Amino acid sequence: MKKKLNPAIKEKIRKAVDTARSEGRPLGVLFVCLGNICRSPAADGIFRQMAHEARIEESFLIDSCGFYGGHTGDLPDHRMRTAAMHRGYHLDHRSRTIRPSDFDNFDLIFGMDASNLEDLHEAAPTVEAEEKIIPMAALALDHPEVDAVPDPYWDPVEGFYNVLDILEDACSVLLDEVKEDSK
Repeated sequence: MKKKLNPAIKEKIRKAVDTARSEGRPLGVLFVCLGNICRSPAADGIFRQMAHEARIEESFLIDSCGFYGGHTGDLPDHRMRTAAMHRGYHLDHRSRTIRPSDFDNFDLIFGMDASNLEDLHEAAPTVEAEEKIIPMAALALDHPEVDAVPDPYWDPVEGFYNVLDILEDACSVLLDEVKEDSK
């Protein structure tokens, strides 16, 4: 059974779109995981490609980051790049850690799992910044069994394809919500 988008999340997205539009700037979308080499750069690449195909990529400022700095400057994990390439996504993002300015520069901040979300809430400098944080899995409406985007790093290759399935679902819902709000 397909789940429905939580009305509070739908409202956060609507408010973010309205704010960006009223300020005449792109909507800032940031995807966050632990190392910024699997899930968040994949979400970045998927959402970027979907926005491009919808011919609205200029409407967004899209980026990804992580909390662990050990991969800073690295390309995404080769297994994620290979899996993404098989689906038509080119992942060339270089890993970076989250910065305090990210809470100012982005309107919507998507955490991949409970640990990422907890870290985001701890890092948020204000209550307003915390309001920007959304669980990525909450948008994966065709995956009702999912409450987090699992970290595939220690998984066999199938785990990377599973993550892509979840992220394609969630990014599609996000794009639909933003496009719906733009009408």
